[in-house]
Amino acid sequence: MKFAAFVYDGQRQTGLVVGDQVHPFADPIDLQDLITQGEESLLRAGERAMTSSRPISLSDVRLLPPLRPSTVRDYMTFESHVVGVARGYGDTVPDEWYHAPAFYFTNPYAMIGAHDDVPVPPGCHRFDFELEVAAVIGKSGRDLTPEQAREHIIGYTILNDWSARDIQGREMKVKLGPAKGKDTSTTLGPWLVTTDEFESRRDGEGFFDLSLTVQVNGEVIGQDQLSNMAWTFEEMAAYASRGTWIHPGDVLGSGTCGSGCLAELWGRNGELSPPPLVPGDTVTMTVEGIGTISNTVIEGVAPVPVPPARRR
Repeated sequence: MKFAAFVYDGQRQTGLVVGDQVHPFADPIDLQDLITQGEESLLRAGERAMTSSRPISLSDVRLLPPLRPSTVRDYMTFESHVVGVARGYGDTVPDEWYHAPAFYFTNPYAMIGAHDDVPVPPGCHRFDFELEVAAVIGKSGRDLTPEQAREHIIGYTILNDWSARDIQGREMKVKLGPAKGKDTSTTLGPWLVTTDEFESRRDGEGFFDLSLTVQVNGEVIGQDQLSNMAWTFEEMAAYASRGTWIHPGDVLGSGTCGSGCLAELWGRNGELSPPPLVPGDTVTMTVEGIGTISNTVIEGVAPVPVPPARRR
């Protein structure tokens, strides 16, 4: 099943997506609340909506992020992406990358919908996108094995990790992570697709054989297969739960697929080609089995001045 959050007639609603229509839930409820209640509650709500509510054309609604995640972990699981970005810095993939699926925490308050405009971050001159797939946790757990973690994932969605590369490059020299370089916008959508929709697409190692494509202004910029991940989502969830809890609604981003962002292509090409995003550019991402998100870049605001450090 596919579940969406949306605005229709000025009201926030949630419902079941079937074809080019959405069947609203009869009672107002966030998808996050249904996920917390468990997979059976979510599926029952979808069945009730299918049979008891009048469908609305998707063209008449504004899609919102399907849920309001409490945490968002973003990984780096595509080796080709890591290789390409490292090349841009005259570097190679560190041995540590191969030891475990590393992640950072990004901003859960920065989620935007599948077709919302995205402003250029304040002070950014090298704006970029990142094509990812995200797993959504549906059941609490800690210190899980990958086998146990499979039943803790409730579904998948598309994630675009918008990136201010120039700001990111400066801040990461402090060695605390991307910080403001990743802080202002993350597209999540167009909807949540439950895990049962993907089981037939698993390969022998547990990866999903699904195609991923990103376009800028209608031109294909990058393509990859989700099966090229170095770790499965279950392994990522198990690592996330090591020594701590994961809870319903937590989001685990796959990290950028191969050729799924400009920074990787800059590293491979040795120049800013294709060029950084500018207002008016439209970035469209499609993941087989999930759907499509498409956001247009708009002017942002000027950065609020902050003084430099006071040396002691």
